[in-house]
Amino acid sequence: MKLGFFTMPIHPLGKDWQQSLKEDREAFLLADELGFSEAYVGEHVTDRAENITSCVAFIAWLAAATKQIKLGTGTVNMPNSHPAAIAASIAMLDHMLDGRLIFGISPGGLLSDAELFGNLEADRNAMFLEAINQVLAIWDGKPPYNLAGKYWNISIEKTLIEDIGQGFIAKPLQRPHPPIVVTAVAPFSKGVTEAAARGWEPISANFLMPAWVKSHWPKYVEGCERVGRRADPANWPRGQKRIRRQGRRYRQGLRHRSERTLCLLLSLALHQAEAKWSHRAVQDPARPAR
Repeated sequence: MKLGFFTMPIHPLGKDWQQSLKEDREAFLLADELGFSEAYVGEHVTDRAENITSCVAFIAWLAAATKQIKLGTGTVNMPNSHPAAIAASIAMLDHMLDGRLIFGISPGGLLSDAELFGNLEADRNAMFLEAINQVLAIWDGKPPYNLAGKYWNISIEKTLIEDIGQGFIAKPLQRPHPPIVVTAVAPFSKGVTEAAARGWEPISANFLMPAWVKSHWPKYVEGCERVGRRADPANWPRGQKRIRRQGRRYRQGLRHRSERTLCLLLSLALHQAEAKWSHRAVQDPARPAR
């Protein structure tokens, strides 16, 4: 069993921002020490409670301090940035993590962010698709790029100087690109099917009803079958819905979300350790009990 976690994160409105950032960082460092396989962090620019304004910047803060855990953007809200800026920053981050980056993407769901960036009334799903297509085209292509779209045009035709390296956008370490994941929220989501058909992986959100999460699997299978790809359940991470009763009792007494996150990580790690020990005991009956 592989363990991972996702955090917005969420903090009390009056909490010191530096303190919350440090606590969130500690949670990720602890997850790395405990052997978690992957962890994701969200981003919102205009939310005081969910106060990570850039998941890329936050993960960069973790890069040199973590050893084995894969870190995921959860998610980069594609309509709110220029595709070329996203391509360059994600490529650099993948190198900083030595290929441990997972590229989580979405159209973005916070309306105040959409208003801030001028796309509140726009078709953000269309912007999302154009943006990720242009990011992938940049990574697959070479200058001057010349990518024309409805929302963004990308070209370095006039200022390209190949001899001195001017006009090049960096490529990620993982080729052709880091693993791409998209969030799945709606029941029987068509987005899950389209993501699977493109080789991307869905992550069912952690706040959904079990029946909605269950509906995502056949849509994932549908997308895989369309392109002759095997649908592997291991590639379908589900959000944590059920919590061990004992862990819930402890977390109810804690004041801050970051503290509850640390407690959850510890309880899940303990569960994993117990499962490993039980498996070893079955394989070797002579092993002494603890």
